[in-house]
Amino acid sequence: MSIPTVLSASPVPPSLGTAPKRRTMWQRIWHNKALTFGGGLLLAIMIIALFAPWLSPHDPYTQDLAYRTVPPVWYDKGTWLHPLGTDQMGRDYLSRLFYGARISLLIGASVALISGLIGTVMGMLAGYFGGRTDMVVSFLVTTRLSMPVILVALATVAIVGGSLWVVILVLGLLKWDRFAVVMRSATQQVRSLEYVAAAQSAGASTLRIIISEVLPNVLPHLIVIATLEAASAILLEASLSFLGLGVQPPLPSWGLMISEAKAYMFFSFWLIAIPGVALALLIFAINLAGDGLHQLLTPEERA
Repeated sequence: MSIPTVLSASPVPPSLGTAPKRRTMWQRIWHNKALTFGGGLLLAIMIIALFAPWLSPHDPYTQDLAYRTVPPVWYDKGTWLHPLGTDQMGRDYLSRLFYGARISLLIGASVALISGLIGTVMGMLAGYFGGRTDMVVSFLVTTRLSMPVILVALATVAIVGGSLWVVILVLGLLKWDRFAVVMRSATQQVRSLEYVAAAQSAGASTLRIIISEVLPNVLPHLIVIATLEAASAILLEASLSFLGLGVQPPLPSWGLMISEAKAYMFFSFWLIAIPGVALALLIFAINLAGDGLHQLLTPEERA
């Protein structure tokens, strides 16, 4: 008497029977550690800058010579009246630090916008049309690269005069070359792809193809360059202000705060250390957030 054999289907692993689930946008952002940490730090600095009038314990421009160079609260002579101490004019350092974030973010965003607009237009035109247009743009980029940014900015600001808007305009007109070079190369790669040829065959205008087909696919490169240039502009402004040719007193620029504390660096080191650390954290946050955005917006990650 034979015993009937029961054939049971072996279980199929979930990974073989079902398609992998797509991550939502928020899940991809959360798993992107660079964007989460850098963006969170940058967001915190932006909130501080935006709400500086309400967060600052004192007016950043009010001088009180009776409280000159009061140390921060963690020193023996520190006081909670001025948690980060005061500068050589008796102005509250925490308040000036909060207001200085406004100036740094304004300069970084404005310079990136001006230079990005100029460089992106030039680079995309050169990459899409090629020929004489490419030659003209390449000549302009080579001419611009032959002039050191810091020297040209120093000479221009020394002639015109230092102010917040002069610094923004000068840096914005000098830092477009990297945008142009990267956008030219990226546009040349995208232009040869099939969907651009399909749009051309469908009769789409050149402007529509550039805006609708080319620009979205070079956007990750643009974002990375914009973050790098914003961070570079903030550092250049701090350098110009440190040399006395950037933002002028009594505006609380972080570079100017470091410059004003030069004479006290051996006696009140925190006067230089506090704005220096704030400047380093802002640059770090911008670069880290830019790298995270590039990872998030690449075609491989979107898929």
